[in-house]
Amino acid sequence: MAKMNDKVALITGGASGIGLSTANLMAKEGAKVVIADFNVAGAKEAAELIKAQGGDAVGVFLDAGDGASIQEAVEFTVQHYGKITTLFNNVGLTNLKKDLDVVNVDLDEWDRLMNVNLKSVLLGCRYAIPHMIQAGGGSIINTASMAGFASDAIRVAYGASKAGVVNLTKYIATQYGKHNIRCNAVAPGLILTPAAKNNMSPELLETFTKYNALPYHGEPDDIGHTVLFLTSDASKFITGQTIQVEGGHYIANPTVPDFEQMMKMAQS
Repeated sequence: MAKMNDKVALITGGASGIGLSTANLMAKEGAKVVIADFNVAGAKEAAELIKAQGGDAVGVFLDAGDGASIQEAVEFTVQHYGKITTLFNNVGLTNLKKDLDVVNVDLDEWDRLMNVNLKSVLLGCRYAIPHMIQAGGGSIINTASMAGFASDAIRVAYGASKAGVVNLTKYIATQYGKHNIRCNAVAPGLILTPAAKNNMSPELLETFTKYNALPYHGEPDDIGHTVLFLTSDASKFITGQTIQVEGGHYIANPTVPDFEQMMKMAQS
């Protein structure tokens, strides 16, 4: 991996999980990192830990549902480090109690998820791109989701918002590529973030294991390393793509695990 001493990265939702993993990995490679999160105490703590390990980072407040807050985070990054070359739009929300099927989804929740999950990506790019152009280029990475490619019994708003992120990524890449700005997305499958570990039962995790091609689940660093690659010059000819990091959960006919079990039973 190419060193990133010349990179200045703004990471939204960077106080925990995928964002925190990415911040740590980028800082280890020499990037200067702004960790922006609604949990500002967590963002500042993460930045202090990075600095204690020899990295360069700062934590700031971000409300991804507020356009002015997004703009402030971008402007702070430029003022503090002199430029912005990397934007990782990583904030995302889901709500299993209100984000239901098409007939029953809470419409206020629909609007909230579209604002935070999709509009925040648009606004982050809107405010960062002029500075990237001034800096001679940059790399934008957006967190999509496999929910943007495969439907579910619930979470219609979440899935629609993430599908929007996938297509918005292509538009940004097309419209600003000639300014030396690349835009890609990463679509995680099940990633064992602290929130996932705390909220998913062993039975539910076993269901995911059954349908994964690999015999294990993803960790935050699996996404962090992908973002690191898309940030670096090693990916300089990749743009407009969404990389699916999902353990092979969606690649096979969904009946394969059940047929395998049937065959094992027939042979016993």
